[in-house]
Amino acid sequence: MRTAIYPGSFDPVTYGHIDIIKRSAKMVDKLIIGVLSNSSKTPLFSVEERVKMLKEVTKDIPNVEVTSFAGLLIDFADVCNAKIIVRGLRAVTDFEYELQWAQANRAVRPHLDTLFLVTNVEYSYLSSSAVRELARYHGDVSLFVPPYISQMLDEKLDSKENENEQN
Repeated sequence: MRTAIYPGSFDPVTYGHIDIIKRSAKMVDKLIIGVLSNSSKTPLFSVEERVKMLKEVTKDIPNVEVTSFAGLLIDFADVCNAKIIVRGLRAVTDFEYELQWAQANRAVRPHLDTLFLVTNVEYSYLSSSAVRELARYHGDVSLFVPPYISQMLDEKLDSKENENEQN
């Protein structure tokens, strides 16, 4: 069984991520979306919320599983018995960064390959941070995320605004 991991923070998941998920899911028997719990970042959504959102937007893709992980990606790959890491590339700068990690991972785990997928051109400029920023100022994010994710963004940002007003 070919098992691959698509890791990321997915804060929030975008149409660009979903494009990579759908395309890579067709190439493997099982695709595990690994939502990174990174203590050095302050995400908008909790790990549990990001897992829930990804499960919702991938519910119609039968060979996709969503889970969270912390620590090294190569250790997570071992736990999942995955031999492939999927990474999406938007620009040359993404490639340089991802290539370094792919080579380091392969040096430590020679059986682990990285599959680079070039992002669909319509999503090449898209990032979760841009979506968060646009949503923070009540911009229309409907071109970048599914309606469910847009709703989650609105709810999260409204609750943060209410917290700030109370403080």
